[in-house]
Amino acid sequence: MGFNLKLRLFATILLIGLVSAQRDHQHARSVRTSKGLKNASEAESAYWRENAQKILSAKLEQLQAAHTKRAKNVIMFLGDGMSIHTVTATRNLLGDSAEKVYFEQFPFTGMSKTYCVNRQVADSACTATAYLGGVKGNYGTIGVNANVPRYDCEAALREEDQVQSIAQWAQAAGKDAGLVTSARVTHASPAGVYAHIADRNWENDMEVTERGCNSSQTIDIARQLVEWTVGKNLKVILGGGRQNFLNSTVRDEAGFAGYRQDGRNLIKDWLADKQSRNSSASYVWSRKGLNQLDLDNTDFLLGLFATGHLPYDGDRVRSPAHSPLADPSLSELTEAALRVLRRNENGYFLFVEGARIDMAHHSNYARRSLEDTAEFARAIKRAREMTSEDDTLIVVTSDHSHVFSINGYPDRNLDITGLSDTLGDDNKPYSILSYANGPGYDGTFTKSEGRKVITQKDTEHPLYVHPSMVPLDAETHGGDDVAVFASGPYAQYFSGNYEQTNIPAMMARAAGIGPYANL
Repeated sequence: MGFNLKLRLFATILLIGLVSAQRDHQHARSVRTSKGLKNASEAESAYWRENAQKILSAKLEQLQAAHTKRAKNVIMFLGDGMSIHTVTATRNLLGDSAEKVYFEQFPFTGMSKTYCVNRQVADSACTATAYLGGVKGNYGTIGVNANVPRYDCEAALREEDQVQSIAQWAQAAGKDAGLVTSARVTHASPAGVYAHIADRNWENDMEVTERGCNSSQTIDIARQLVEWTVGKNLKVILGGGRQNFLNSTVRDEAGFAGYRQDGRNLIKDWLADKQSRNSSASYVWSRKGLNQLDLDNTDFLLGLFATGHLPYDGDRVRSPAHSPLADPSLSELTEAALRVLRRNENGYFLFVEGARIDMAHHSNYARRSLEDTAEFARAIKRAREMTSEDDTLIVVTSDHSHVFSINGYPDRNLDITGLSDTLGDDNKPYSILSYANGPGYDGTFTKSEGRKVITQKDTEHPLYVHPSMVPLDAETHGGDDVAVFASGPYAQYFSGNYEQTNIPAMMARAAGIGPYANL
């Protein structure tokens, strides 16, 4: 064999060895750096730069394609108590911190300020007046301005102090309107669509009377829904709360007596009103009944699927589907509402509330809150799939936050509702999620030993009460700003930081309705 041939062969062998060694080194580096990562590519700078490039390109396309055609339809999704921390934790529940909850993919995002006129930390009543009517009121009041003190029996009757909602603006423009909620349909948030009341608790006449008011003059929220202009013209009302519509001498389909003392059956009154107008109207109380309806040929739909609130999504009875005991999901209720409302050629306004996100937080049930946030996102996805971005504006936001936090420096692979992988200075484990106050205090401390020991098994219970620092029967709301996500015509309006009262103004401007139609 000649020298040159031997040299070339040696060089080839050396090159193969170098390439092999480089590959081994890269493999070892990949194994070393990717330990504990969800995605090994995240160890490389190029991954993040490529991600940023995709986002920049998408932003440019979104700005260039921003819709300036009026919105025929407006759907507002309200995640009650859905703080930014709640959304972040839900990402992890769905798989990882890098995941996106469906509505986070919407092209435009902003922040709204949630305070009441007289409180730094808001409730669901004054905020409903803000994000549906464009006016801030006092804590605990609905559909009225701040001239109306809470519990004033007659102040809410002053027409000049009543605040009309975007549902009324839509109806006045020839559009239809409806509401969907996983709470009682007379609860604070949905009541903001149609009611004017000095106390959010006056959902039936008994509550009005017990406060010392005359129930024939101070009309309760359930009666306002059935009798007053905006409420009785809602084409869709879906949620819970049958007891507020029935007299105490009458039992609902589940065998529970009503709360009313005036002898009224407001469900029958609602049906009678629609029959007097020669309109097709249906009342249903079960998922089975809803599934049997011809929704494409229904003018008015009232669905009251629970005596009180609907169950948490994690507690919802899912099967068998034909059983009258099965509970409808928020996604199913949203789809049903849209099938009725889309019949109007002029369009519609629909309000959808994921109410149980909030209620789970009040009980320090972090897992249940995140599960309901996930279902809330599925309902939004269903609505976006059933509509077009060309003519339907979807706005997603929250009324207020909660004192809920994500703690420590947990490994990415850990269950968000479980324990952190580090110990406190007292050498005891702590949960990744916790609250500043609430019923979880009882399981947090002992008089003699300080903080109680939490086990992973404890946190795996679906109704595990997460730790809190201050003992309260119910955890409080938080005062921080909440996020707003928008998709569809004029979604670009919803960028930036603004008063919560700006939200209905921007929705109305996009749809060309109400006092902001021609600005």
